[in-house]
This record gives sequence, structure tokens and C-alpha cells, in this order.
Amino acid sequence: KSFVKSIPFWVKEKLYQKKIILDNLVELDEAFKKNKCNLLFSNHHLSHAASCYYPSPFDNAVILTLDGVGEWTTTAIYIAEKNKISLKEKIDFPNSLGLLYSSFTQYLGFKINEDEYKVMGLAPYGKPIYKEKIFSDMVRVKDNGFFKLNMKYFNYETGLTMINREFENFFGKKTRKKSEPIENFHKNVAASIQAALEEVVFKIVKYIKGKYQKENLCLAGGVALNCVVNGKLQNDKIFKNIWIQPAAGDAGGSLGAALLIWYQKLDNLKKVENSDGMQNSLLGRSFTQSEIEHELYSLKSNFDTYDEDKLIDIVSNHLIEGKTIGWFQGREEFGPRALGSRSIIADPRNPNMQKILNSKIKFRESFRPFAPVILEEECHKWFEMDYKSPYMLFVANLKDEQKIQLDIKDSLILNEIRSTIPAVTHVDYSARVQTVHANTNARFHSLISRFKKITGCPILVNTSFNIRGEPIVESPQDAIKCFLGTNLDVLCIGNFILLKEDQN
Repeated sequence: KSFVKSIPFWVKEKLYQKKIILDNLVELDEAFKKNKCNLLFSNHHLSHAASCYYPSPFDNAVILTLDGVGEWTTTAIYIAEKNKISLKEKIDFPNSLGLLYSSFTQYLGFKINEDEYKVMGLAPYGKPIYKEKIFSDMVRVKDNGFFKLNMKYFNYETGLTMINREFENFFGKKTRKKSEPIENFHKNVAASIQAALEEVVFKIVKYIKGKYQKENLCLAGGVALNCVVNGKLQNDKIFKNIWIQPAAGDAGGSLGAALLIWYQKLDNLKKVENSDGMQNSLLGRSFTQSEIEHELYSLKSNFDTYDEDKLIDIVSNHLIEGKTIGWFQGREEFGPRALGSRSIIADPRNPNMQKILNSKIKFRESFRPFAPVILEEECHKWFEMDYKSPYMLFVANLKDEQKIQLDIKDSLILNEIRSTIPAVTHVDYSARVQTVHANTNARFHSLISRFKKITGCPILVNTSFNIRGEPIVESPQDAIKCFLGTNLDVLCIGNFILLKEDQN
């Protein structure tokens, strides 16, 4: 069925992809035609590898890329020295950790290639009671982590779905429909596939550490966005240093392709710096104050203008009052995470804030956790982590002194106060932490510092500035529309502040 559906698309477009791209480039600029533009294509997993190695602060590393499938490869191991990357080992389709995880995403009633992070967020509510069952027949794993899927349970090789009836029979329940409630069974299945993924990744990482004897590990591919696995890898110290591309999914492949040409084809030297080369991932567009003001007037918005110090003061006070704030500043982030440029922020000490944000702002499932953003210099006092996390790619446990032990039988009850920062504490006392340094995001750092000065808490809730099903806002118009279309209380955009009650 998948071939019948895709062949017309191949005949019309895929076979002529190069011509279509060149024709579109010429439409943008006649210079492409005059200069006879040479279009280069790069390998999918090699692009992933380039995207995480070249911006890293390393002059050598072992690279592990894990995703659904790219061309034919699903898992690849590379060695990088100076500006050269070379493939050492790989696993091919249909054996794929990414597609395995997506299969469970579909089974649990979520959208594949989009909602895998929901499975990760649901997992702490359950127990991994099916992990050994998964390894008994569905996935076979060697000691070196190399794995093989039993394809009798999967349909994605030639069909239009990820899983089949055999998969459902394996667990004894049909695929959850989107409208159906999430039961304990689904929580346990999520916990089981998360635990199985972690075990396979750990085996691969330990194998490549032993074989290639490098101190540095670079990660990319969609599976590298599983920040629970990442946090455990950091804590286990298998490698001395780990660096992950913040846009680890396929979007980062565009960056990797460009870097690959620059360093490998054009033979430019990779410069190693103390910090990474992603510039805090703030690679998108910024808007001037006049551009923002023009948009505010054109949309008939009511707003006030402040200098930076007064702006920080006012926003801090709104946070303390329990207000939810759209925060639109500087260049947009590249990748799936809002890192303090296109963010919704709130007070993490508010025990009702997770519920408010999920139900009234983001319009999404109640079990979904929110991330804390913390001053880098304060992180060690609050979380069990001795490393930076500027891209929100690592999950860490809360320090014991910040926890509140629950005096109830079921410790996984939603909305119970588990810590001094309940809005960003998951049911297992973990959090997906972002650290902020004054040198990389000065205004955001100033805001959190002012909030700490008043409250003693160096942390804010940070979630992406969008609602479910929409991309993160990019322009002032996007931000204003999202602000007006949700229950956000305040919009801070550039040096302007809008209050919801003042808008028509």
C-alpha cells in the first residue's frame, strides 16, 4: 500500500527534485542561473553527524546518530578528527530505535513523528513492567547494543501504519484512540518502552567508548532529543564530555549539510573554542523596536514602553502576582525548544501553575510537565547536575533539600505539591533543566536574577510560546495573535508591555 501511494509522488516530483530546487532558486534570484549553481546533496546521517560535531567544542570525538531512518541507515557511529568525519559502523532499516519508539507512540494514541516526547513525559507515571516482554520477542539486543526488530509486529516496512494486529495481541489491548482516556496500562507501556530505549542506548554508548577510546561523545538524530536518556548518560560519566545538537532532529540536518560542505569538501579548519558554536541556538530573525511598534499600532494594541531596568522590574512583579507572560525578545531559537526568546514564562513556586498553563494557555494534556530555566551559577544548589544545560536537553533530579515528600500511598498523583518549585517538578522529582548565562542571553538572565533577588528563587517556568498544534511564534504579529487567542495575562515584546485587560 505504501508503494502504491508513493509512486505517483516519485514520478511527479522526487525523480526531478534537483531541477525543481534549481528552478525555485532561479525564481528567487537570477544569479543562480547566470552562475550555473551547482547543487550538492549530503547523506542524511552524515548531515546529522556534522550538525553535532562541527559546532561542538571538541577537536575529536565519537559521534552517535540515532533516528527513524535516513536513506537506509537508522543508527550510525562515526569518528571525527579535526575537520574530518568518517563512518565506522551502522545499522540499517527496518531495525530502528526511532521507528520502534514511534510505533509505541502510535499504540498509545499519540501522533507519530510529533508526539514521541509525550510518551517520554508519560513514562514516569508508570512502571516498566513490560520491558522484559519487549526484549523477549519484539526486540533482540546484543551486548554491544546492536539490535534487531521482529518485524512480525510492525507494519511500517510496506504498510501505511507503524504497527499491526500482532503488536496489539502482544500486549493484549487495541491501540488507544485519541478520545479514549489514558489508563495505568498505557502509563506502564510508556515506562517500558522508555526503559527499553535507555538500555539499548546505554549498551551502544558503552560499546563505542570501549572500542574507540575517545573522551568526547556527540549525539544527533531524533532519538537524541530524548532528554531522559541524555541526562542518565551525563550522570553515568561513560564519556567525559557529551555535546548534543539542540536541533537534533531532521531540521538540524540542514545545518549539518552546510557544515559538511564547508569543512569536508572545502577543507576549512575546525576552530575549537571553549564554548560551542551554536551561539545559544539564537540563529533566527530578530526585530527592531520600530518594527515591533509598527506592528503593535497596526493591530490597534494598547501598550506601554519602558527602558530595560523598568521593564525587568514590571515583568518580575507580574510573575510574583501569578501572571502568565509571553516573552518575545531578540533572535528566534533554532530547534524545537524555546530558550528564552520565544517563551511563555511563569512563577514555578505556584502550585496551580502547571494546571493553568496546560489547560488555559497551551490547551494540552494535563500530565505534560514544564521545564525550569535557572541561572547557570545557581543550578548546583537546586538540581543533581554538575554540567551546563543551555539547550534544555538533559533531565536531572531535584536536590533532596528542595523536595517535599508526599504522605500518600500513590506518589504518582497529578498536581500534588512535590517540591518548593511544584510547577516544574515531574512526578518522579525530575525536571528538564535549562541553564542561562549572562553572556549568552543577557536580558533573560537579568529577569531571572531580578526574580531571585525578590523571591530567593533563581528559577522560572519556561515553555514554548505557542499553543498545541501551532509552531512557536516567530514574528511580532504571531506573538500578538497568540497572546490575544489564549489566556495569557501579559505580553512583553521588545521594550513594550501589553496587559490583557487593556486590549480591545
